[in-house]
Amino acid sequence: MIEQLEAIHTEALQALAGIDSESALEDYRIRFLGKKGALTQVASGMRNVSKEDKPKVGQKLNEVRQAITSAVEQQAADLLAKKDALAAQGIDVTLPGRQPQRGALHPLTQVMDRGIRALRQMGFTLATGPEIETEFHCFDALNTPQDHPARNEKDTFYFGDGNLLRTHTSSVQVRTMETTPPPVRIIAPGSAYRRDEIDATHLSVFSQMEGLYVAEDVSLGDLKGTLESLFRAIFGPKTPVRFRPHFFPFTEPSFEIDIQLQAKDQEPKWIEIAGCGMVDPNVFAQICESRGDDLYDPDRVTGFAFGLGLERLAMIMWGIPDIRLLIENDQRFLKQFA
Repeated sequence: MIEQLEAIHTEALQALAGIDSESALEDYRIRFLGKKGALTQVASGMRNVSKEDKPKVGQKLNEVRQAITSAVEQQAADLLAKKDALAAQGIDVTLPGRQPQRGALHPLTQVMDRGIRALRQMGFTLATGPEIETEFHCFDALNTPQDHPARNEKDTFYFGDGNLLRTHTSSVQVRTMETTPPPVRIIAPGSAYRRDEIDATHLSVFSQMEGLYVAEDVSLGDLKGTLESLFRAIFGPKTPVRFRPHFFPFTEPSFEIDIQLQAKDQEPKWIEIAGCGMVDPNVFAQICESRGDDLYDPDRVTGFAFGLGLERLAMIMWGIPDIRLLIENDQRFLKQFA
């Protein structure tokens, strides 16, 4: 058996000289060291070796296996070195290095982070919820009547089971109140979906950031002060902010918010930027019914809510003329924000 092992050793070393590729080396390894390789077949005969000869034969077997294994590893290292040397041919090491490109957050992320930072300083916390919603959380709990246009399948993406893609992140406010007793002070950023024709000012999926504050004795003054602070943190401390009466099913009274901006060499202009209002008592009544208690009894708590589109904020902040630029991921456009 020792003669067999020596013969395999000699054959293996001779065969290794002709190996010139990684695939050929792997075939070589299997041929001699694999489960059905030459060395394994000889080793299976150890059970027939006499007790006196087993130490000597076993030692020889280990020596041959180690020698072939070392030879395979060395050949693999040599092949890799040749491959690296070939890849490096033609490289001029005297050329200056290439400056890595500087990355940047997407403009929508920058706007969202700025808003979240400002609201966190006022005590708001982040809240999230599912994007596939029920009609209750998206409409019924928010005092939206059955004949409201938003509930029409021409405006909203419905699934066959009656669920839908949320049309606003107000559903997060509902879910938060269902699971959390007052006081509640949350920000709910995320995606919303509507069946809008895509053009320069509309997308079928867009980003919103909504807020909710519910506690005892929350007033319209609290709402006004919070949103004035928010928009002045985003657009500058001297930005004029205007509240105009409006109607939303889930707030009463309700307001549209405008800010006044002045482009270079142009007259100041009022721009609509968000909607807000005091939470309608009917919303609190729906929450109490869903919870099965009276913690959100409208005679005990009040609150305000607001919502704004992040794409619109970004377009205003940087003068972006077409909302589609924010989703096309054209590097020539995005590099401006690095």
